[in-house]
Formats: sequence, C-alpha cells, structure tokens
Amino acid sequence: MTDLSKYRNIGIFAHVDAGKTTTTERILSLTGKIHKTGETHDGEATTDFMEQERERGITIQSAATSCEWNGHRLNIIDTPGHVDFTVEVYRSLKVLDGGVGVFCGSGGVEPQSETNWRYANESEVSRIIFVNKLDRMGADFMRVVKQIETVLGATPLVMVLPIGREDEFSGVVDLLTRKAWIWDASGDPLKYTIEDVPADMADDVEEWREKLIETAVEQDDDLLEAYLEGNEPSVDDIKKCIRKGTNSMAFFPTYCGSAFKNKGMQLMLDAVVDFLPSPTEVKPQPEVDLEGNETGELAIVDPDRPLRALAFKIMDDRFGALTFVRIYSGRIEKGMTVLNTFTGKTERIGRIVEMHANDRIEHDSAQAGDIVAVLGMKNTQTGHTLCDPKDPATLEPMVFPAAVISMAIAPKDKAGAEKLALALGKMVQEDPSFYVSSDEDSGETILGGMGELHLDVKIDILRRTHKVEVVVGKPQVAYRETITQAVEDSYTHKKQSGGSGQFGKIDYVIEPGEPGSGYVFESKVTGGNVPREFWPAVEKGFKLMMDEGVLAGFPLMDFKVTLMDGAFHAVDSSAIAFEIAAKSAYRQTIPKCSPQLIEPIMKVDVFTPEDHVGDCIGDLNRRRGMIKSQEAGATGVRIKADVPLSEMFGYIGDLRTMTSGRGQFSMEFSHYLPCPKNVADAVIEETKARKAEQG
Repeated sequence: MTDLSKYRNIGIFAHVDAGKTTTTERILSLTGKIHKTGETHDGEATTDFMEQERERGITIQSAATSCEWNGHRLNIIDTPGHVDFTVEVYRSLKVLDGGVGVFCGSGGVEPQSETNWRYANESEVSRIIFVNKLDRMGADFMRVVKQIETVLGATPLVMVLPIGREDEFSGVVDLLTRKAWIWDASGDPLKYTIEDVPADMADDVEEWREKLIETAVEQDDDLLEAYLEGNEPSVDDIKKCIRKGTNSMAFFPTYCGSAFKNKGMQLMLDAVVDFLPSPTEVKPQPEVDLEGNETGELAIVDPDRPLRALAFKIMDDRFGALTFVRIYSGRIEKGMTVLNTFTGKTERIGRIVEMHANDRIEHDSAQAGDIVAVLGMKNTQTGHTLCDPKDPATLEPMVFPAAVISMAIAPKDKAGAEKLALALGKMVQEDPSFYVSSDEDSGETILGGMGELHLDVKIDILRRTHKVEVVVGKPQVAYRETITQAVEDSYTHKKQSGGSGQFGKIDYVIEPGEPGSGYVFESKVTGGNVPREFWPAVEKGFKLMMDEGVLAGFPLMDFKVTLMDGAFHAVDSSAIAFEIAAKSAYRQTIPKCSPQLIEPIMKVDVFTPEDHVGDCIGDLNRRRGMIKSQEAGATGVRIKADVPLSEMFGYIGDLRTMTSGRGQFSMEFSHYLPCPKNVADAVIEETKARKAEQG
C-alpha cells in the first residue's frame, strides 16, 4: 500500500503565457517521465494534446499526469489560464490539495492570475509560487514579489534569490542553505554546480535570509522566543515552520527560475515535497445530504473507510468517456459496483487508468488520495459523488457560473441533426459551464457559454472532433429584466363551470430585491384568510412566470413577493386555483412596477504598450466602459474597466489593430446593470421583430 504522506496532489495555474504548460513539461522531464521535452510554441507539449490547443498555443482542458520526485508521488493537473475556461481551474482546485502559482518574471501578476488566485483562496488551497521567465527582457523578480503583496494581498516568503538578470540569469541562491545553484548554458537541467554565494550578493542574501527566518519562526512560539534571544533554529526546524505556515496559508514560499531554460526547477520540486500538504493534511471535504445541507460528517482521507469519490471532470476520447475521480476515502476496484448519490443509480467501475497526459497505465484498484480516470461510467457527470452503496453519502457539489453569452446554431443538413445532438450531449458532460437549450418557438439550438472564445472553441470542436458542420448565428447577450418600483395589488381568480369551481384571492406586494437575490417569497398572512397549505402554490405560480419578463421576454431577476392577505372558498379553493391566481397576478402587476432591461457587465482587464493607452481608453469609453484603474508596469499599462458585454464582441480584433498586435485582454462576468434607454429600446424592438419572424 502506498503511504499517503508521500502523495502530493497539486495543480499548476497562472495567466495565459506565464509558462504553466512549459513548467509541467520540465517537471515531467526532470522526474524522468518523458525524454524529449515538447514546446508549447511548437504545438508539441505533452499535456496540450487537443488539436485546438496545439493550434492556438493555449491550454483549454486541464490535463492530469503523475510522476515521482524524491520518493514522493506527484499527481499534477495543468490547468488553462484563459479566462473563458476558468471553470476548468475552479473544478481542478476543488480536488487538489496544493498548487503552484506560476507568474511571468516580466509580466508579473496578470489579470487571470488574480482570478485564479481568488479561486484558490476560496477553495483554501495552499500554494508555493514560481516566478518564471527570469531570462526574459524586463524580468524583475523583486518587482513581481512586490506585486504579489500589493495586487494579490498575499505574503510571499522569498526562498531563493536570482543570480544575474535577464539574459545574464544563470541560477539561484538557496537562502536556507546559503548555497548557489548555477546551471550551465546548455539548457540541460542536470548540468549544474552548487557553489558558495557570489561575493557581491552576500549582503542581500543575509538580509533576505533574516526576513525568511523571522517570518517562519512566527509559526512556533518556542522557536520565536529562542530566536529573539539570539539562537538561530536549525534548518529542519525552519522547514517545519515553513510547512506549517504554507498549509495555513499564512505565507507562500516563493521560488524563481526559467522553466524554458531548465533553471531553478529542482528547488521548486523539493518545495512541493517539503512544504505542500499530503491528502491527509488538508481539511476533509464536508459531506452533505440530498438537499445540500452539511451533515456534520467529513470524508476523512483513509483507505479503510467507506468509499467517497468525486467525479470532477468527464473527457471524451477515442476509447469512450473517461471520468476523472478524486478518491477521498476508501478504495475502488475494477468491476466493483458504486452508488452515484446524485442519480440514485449504481454504476459498475470498468477499467481504472492512471493518466499521463494522453497515455494511460491500467490499474486494478485505486485508493484514498488518488486521482484516476475510470472508463465505463454511463450516467456520472461532473460534481457527482460515487460512494459505497451500503454506506451512502454525498460530497459538497460544485457550483458553476451561468452563461453570459449565447448563439444559435443549426446543422447544415438533415443528416447532421442527429450527429449534432449526440456531439452536444458529450460536450455538455465535459464542460458544465457550456449550456445547450432549444428555442421552442424557432426550433433552433442555442449554445450558452462564458465568452466569445469559449463558444468559438466549442464550434471548432464540433467541426473537427465530431465532424458536424453547423451554421452559426450572431452571438446574443443574456439580457435580464428587473423591476424598480414596489406595487401593492390584488387579484381574484374565479371560475364557475358546473360542479366545483375555482376560487383564489390574493393581496400582495411586489418590490425590487437586492442585486443578486433572485426571487424571494414571503407570506405575512395571519388569521387563515389564505390557508397555509396554499402558500407554496402562490410561491410556485410567481416562480413559474419569472422566466419570461414583460418587456422582451427575458428572465426576471431580483424581486420579492410578499403575500399580505387574501380570501378562499371552502369548496372551490384549491392549490391550482391559487397558482393560477399568482400567474395572472404576475402578468397584471409586473408592468406596473416600472420594469427595466438589465445587461451583463464584464470586468475587463486590458494590457497595452504605453504608446497606445490613449487609444485603448478612448475605445473603451466608446463601448460605454467605466474605467476603474490604470497601472503602469515594466512592459506596458494595465487598464481595468467595467464594460457591457454587448459592446465587447469582436474586441480582440480591434485591440490588436490599435496596438499593432501587442495588446491582450481578459474578461469575466461581474454583475448586471440597467441598460441606457436607447439601448434597451433597440434590444426590445429587435427581440420583438425576431419573435414575429419566427411567430
């Protein structure tokens, strides 16, 4: 049996282009997993094996791979950096115990790294930091360390200092041991020498070493006291303190190097083993009941307890659907039967494979702490819990963001219709932030997603992987409607048609809710004028109507209905009568509440060379953007703004034109805001015209 303390389940995450995939490649070659190292920019990286990834040079799916270092087993997940695929990062973090945040030595803390860092904080994942690309022009380790403090609000614990800058970068000084690791120019990671600290760095090394020890010993009162009395703790004691502080996220050990030139990687791998937690050291996952309330039980990582595993990713490949699972407790064996608590059905475990990017090694069993892929699962989807049928329990499920953009597609010919339905079914299983629905009025298939690039890649996958040709409509923004005024009103539903009739009278107030509150229902009826058993029917009636607003048919958001009073009839009143009363009340009253159209506002982060800042800001203003901040970096300026999604279509093309191809941007959904009247009128007109055409 494997010793769980020798396991490290880690993720590597960062901004696009900070070098995550290259870092993963280097780790694999250092640990002897691959002999020839592929490069992302040649489209040959081991973990980027989708055609779309190779072509665009970006990681789209998080790939899983395992390797050994210093007698420890590392399960590594390389996650995408692109903002449209943050769901991949989010779900990977959910099942990891630790992470390596990679930052670019010249770009520093970039927009996407902030989002990923925030996700990691929310998931309480301990991390070490690797500042990459120190051989690049404009690379500055200390500036990035400063940014980690100011932009991320984190405490970096500097563990090494770089020797030389930019193209002079030759190695690092390990502050704990006061030794210099110097690699030769061949790029071979194994060709290095360990020397004394260069004379011109001696003062800096002592200064930073002192800071390191001061921060670390705060984790242990006895050592702190001894240190203040002038006794320096041993290196092992300092390491224990660093491990404790890393696991409690008090600070983040920070390393530097160049993954591409193979410099500094060994120290970072040692840090993964020395400082990041094993599966048994992280806070166990809470178990929940079917309503989603915590039961107070925890899934403690132990192979001898009942089985608890979380399916965190479904991937379709040439061998069928692979279900990636993280096993929290118990063990799984080939051929055994497990219960999926979400569907209530049992599933048989087919083959169990350990993934090495695109290759696989078969196993007969796997146990707590492992991350493996299982073949042969029929009904299991992302976020489902697999458990022991004799001892069922559910793990806390994942929450995925709602789509902010949609587009209509149709197959080119009749033959494609069936293929399209099958392909979309598989794609929705793989990516829970990708939504598919059909518009009943027009019969069109509507795709929903996180952004233009997200849907663009999906259409590409349909064409190439699934060989389905589709006609693509214009992207549509997910507008919503809301109300701005409170209205008190009353509605009586009466119907008499031989036999027992229907009767229900309700007096109610409809008022605007807090942003993000959705639909809230409350009853203040006293004295039994509307019997308690009919309250749910009134609540349901309003709820069923909120999918269609009165302005242009967009879903209604953030409103509260309070049932004040009403009347019922001993014979003719029923739940259905009150539900119909509520539906009619919605149609009667919402138009009186001054409804307005609201639109999704995106948090946009633009990076541009200095000489194009004016053009970029002018352009964002034209797009109705609100500029939030500007920040000058070494290689350009970052502009943060809130911009309506409807104005951001095709932005990447315009940005490239304005900045001669050097600008980049990322955006993610932030909140909803009212549309200006002229925009709202145009959207309402267009929506009505579209409905009339389909009518």
